Amino acid sequence: MDTNAPNHDSQNIGPLEQLDDAVAAAAFRRLVRHLQHRHDAQNIDLMGLSGFCRNCLADWIRDAGFDGDKATARELIHGMPMDEWKATRQTPATEEQLAAMQASVAKNRVD
Repeated sequence: MDTNAPNHDSQNIGPLEQLDDAVAAAAFRRLVRHLQHRHDAQNIDLMGLSGFCRNCLADWIRDAGFDGDKATARELIHGMPMDEWKATRQTPATEEQLAAMQASVAKNRVD
């Protein structure tokens, strides 16, 4: 069980918190590799659909205790430095994408 998980009343611990850390880590690494391969899935589209993107994952690993700075965390998730990612992978966001992102992010629950 993850000892760094948020404090929960023992009656409120659900299946996710009971997931073995090694299993969770393997799934996370697979997700990151998948996103590194699928660079056609733009961050703005991920934000518009799900309210999170690669940059969020980089923030989350820092929140979880990753020692690196923001740039290092983003490089780990993107598989390359952020400037290179922007130059070679990122396309300009449309007004529709920005609106979808704002609507989606507004639905996010803050834990």
